[in-house]
Amino acid sequence: MPNSKTEQQKTKGLVVFDVEGVLYPKRRFIPFEVTTKLGFLKFLKITFLGFLYEIGLLSLETTLRRIYKYLEGYTIENLHYYFEKIPLLPGSNEVFEYLHKNRWKTALISAGIPNSFIQELATKLKADYAFGLKMKAVKGKFTGKIEGNAIKKNGKAAILKEILNREKSNSKSCILVADDRNNIQMFAHANLKIGYNPDFMLSAKSDYVVTGNLTNILPIITKTKREEHKQTLSRNQILRLAIHMSGFTIPFMCTYFLNHYLIAILISIATSLYIISELARMMRITFPILTSITTHAAVKLELYEFTTAPIFYAFGIILSLIIFPPQFAYASIAILTLGDGAASLFGKKFGKTPYPFNKAKNLEGSIFGFIFALSGAVFFIDPIRAFIAAMAGMLAECLPMPLNDNLTIPLTAGSILMMLSI
Repeated sequence: MPNSKTEQQKTKGLVVFDVEGVLYPKRRFIPFEVTTKLGFLKFLKITFLGFLYEIGLLSLETTLRRIYKYLEGYTIENLHYYFEKIPLLPGSNEVFEYLHKNRWKTALISAGIPNSFIQELATKLKADYAFGLKMKAVKGKFTGKIEGNAIKKNGKAAILKEILNREKSNSKSCILVADDRNNIQMFAHANLKIGYNPDFMLSAKSDYVVTGNLTNILPIITKTKREEHKQTLSRNQILRLAIHMSGFTIPFMCTYFLNHYLIAILISIATSLYIISELARMMRITFPILTSITTHAAVKLELYEFTTAPIFYAFGIILSLIIFPPQFAYASIAILTLGDGAASLFGKKFGKTPYPFNKAKNLEGSIFGFIFALSGAVFFIDPIRAFIAAMAGMLAECLPMPLNDNLTIPLTAGSILMMLSI
């Protein structure tokens, strides 16, 4: 903290970081590390609680209280041991080193990680402030109960106001870096809001959206021009795109080889095996073939957490096959596999016009996505309905929604086709 007005003037401002999803992997909490001790059933319950929070059916405070209840009886030392196993995301150290050297104050505010652990992280990163939840312990053992402002409804906002008061500063010199809707409460107290790999709400409300390495936030903070360079596809991106667009073969398999219900069952089995392989990967266990495919197809940040995108992708196809008549299901799958794949590919390569309502998506990606979606859908339905369904699917792709677009795209397209047939 500054000791004089002169020292305070040297400070360029305050950069506040959410922790989970920004510095630590989003889906990589302490319970992941203690699965072998908790048991698989409790771990599934914890995962389900996290899912209910992500889709907005549980508040953060309720979710955290239920999750931490499963850790009752552990010593604080044991929990600290497992916490240390969670890796920092790429670029974290570099960002804090740069900010520290260039006279920025930094703060860590976490609703999901114990305060003592966050304080230790702050020491490693040379952060100036650190706040987390408080664990109740008796004789060194965790009681399963948590408390503190960080987990309350507007607790993070209260903490940020406290920091600004200590700094004798205001929101004009405050920058916020966050990833999910729980941090919107702090937006009123920050002049610049950066969404880092954000959820649907932060994609719409943030001033900037950043993906990839955390160091990509630095040009925004320092107000320097970000380098624009022609993106080339990496091997894992090519494999990822090939897997995604290969789903276009599923309607033809249903038409010429197997019943569509049987295909849905086979995809369900494959998805179950994938989930098992991901859980095994989190526990550093190699699952034959699937672990290798995931490792080669995932983007770098996904390797640090439980990768859910393939699950939603599979569910989108399965639900389409079960809910809609065959032709509508096949068109919806074509819109998902070709349209979404093309929107992602061309959006990253040529995207220059982000949507004001969703800065993680751009107009160029949607245009290419629509062209590919329409081209695939006309294999199964007439051009007019294909045009409307493709438009609806790509609208679902670019709108910020709580559900993954691998679900919303085919379900929206299929529902529109059902309404047109009435």
